[in-house]
Order: sequence, then C-alpha cells, then structure tokens
Amino acid sequence: VQLQASGGGLVQTGGSLRLSCAASGRTASVVRMGWFRQAPGQDREFVSAIKWTNGNVYYTDSVKGRFTISRDYAENTAYLQMGNLKPEDTAVYYCAADRDYSLGYSSVQYYDYWGQGTQVTVSS
Repeated sequence: VQLQASGGGLVQTGGSLRLSCAASGRTASVVRMGWFRQAPGQDREFVSAIKWTNGNVYYTDSVKGRFTISRDYAENTAYLQMGNLKPEDTAVYYCAADRDYSLGYSSVQYYDYWGQGTQVTVSS
C-alpha cells in the first residue's frame, strides 16, 4: 500500500486547512487510517484515526472539536479537516494505514504503512 499525503501549508492562527491521504495498491487490506504529527524535537504523536469499514472515528483530546477526519471509501482517500488552528498545531503531518484494528489505533507501532508527511505551519 502506498500513501500520498497532501494539503499542508502556512496558515494564520484560527485558520483552516484540509489534508488528504490517497491510498493505492493493495488497499483491500487496510482496515483503518490515521493521522499523526511530529513537531521538531518531539516524538510523533497520534492525532486522529478512522475505521475504514464503518467510519468510527477517534481523536486526541487537543484536537477534539477542531479537527474532523473523514474518508471517501470509493476513492480510498482519507481527509483531515483542521479548523481553529493554533501555533501548537505546527508539525509535519503523516498519514498511516493499518491492517489490523485489534491492536489499537493511537500508537505509531500499530500502523503498517506511512505517507511522506506534509508540513503544517500555523503563524501567531
């Protein structure tokens, strides 16, 4: 499975961005897609995930009410709509795909495939 992330950019505090993650290849094996982010000098952290079949969603507390994850099942694409952005949201955002949802959704180690990352910068 190959993942192509896009949609990052520079935005002012309070602004919005929408990230996309297009999956290709053996996408039938994917059961969940997630978004993680990594700020300079910090570990990669979980942001959000969506179960591919039934659309169940998960968020880290800091983005609840501001970010919305969704997917286009037919297009094998996941989206992360980010609103009311804050400077602390600045990071490289990565999308990831998982083949086994029984292991959980919030740890980097549970995901099998990763996209290349897209930079999100929020200016104050």
